[in-house]
Amino acid sequence: MRMKSFLVALTMAACVMPAFAQGPGGGAPQGTPTNIRGKVVKLDGKNLAVKTREGQTVNIALAADAGVQSMKKTKLSDIKQGDYLSILSMPGKDGKQHALEIHGLPPRVPELQGPFDYAPNSMMTNAHLQGVAKAKNGNVLTVTQKGQTSEVVVDSKTLIDTGVPGTTADLKPGKAVFLRAVKAPDGSLTANNVTVEKNGLKPVM
Repeated sequence: MRMKSFLVALTMAACVMPAFAQGPGGGAPQGTPTNIRGKVVKLDGKNLAVKTREGQTVNIALAADAGVQSMKKTKLSDIKQGDYLSILSMPGKDGKQHALEIHGLPPRVPELQGPFDYAPNSMMTNAHLQGVAKAKNGNVLTVTQKGQTSEVVVDSKTLIDTGVPGTTADLKPGKAVFLRAVKAPDGSLTANNVTVEKNGLKPVM
């Protein structure tokens, strides 16, 4: 069961942002989808060294056309009924899912809901917004995916953001990054995407 959940998480990680769904060579990824979270050590040409949150330093070969993006904050009021959203959440003490991060998705990304590898018990949901209701400690979003309806709590700790274009010049030592990489059978890592900290706003996912 643990292996099944892990594979679901990796599949979801590859589906969240379709702009980065191709392999570094432009074709289908060859290897295992692998999420990398950490801080930039250095960028040498197209070779990015990252110290992961687990403490090890890994080297990732970036594709020639690798996309770099950062984020900017938006507000709950910017989200409208029918919007397609990606929601990273964790269960709260009240038993409900509490959103850590919410951002918009293009329509070609698959709808889904399931375990994510951000942290134990974390969940990723790609769904359409049906409504927003006031709650005691924030707001409750009602969303639907594949005909299923669920709710998620949005509070003052929830980051609501949208992606903004960046460049490799943003990959400065010490900046927090998140990459959806591909690990080859020999252990080497490649990626055609990087989300990087800018203006103090760090990737949550």
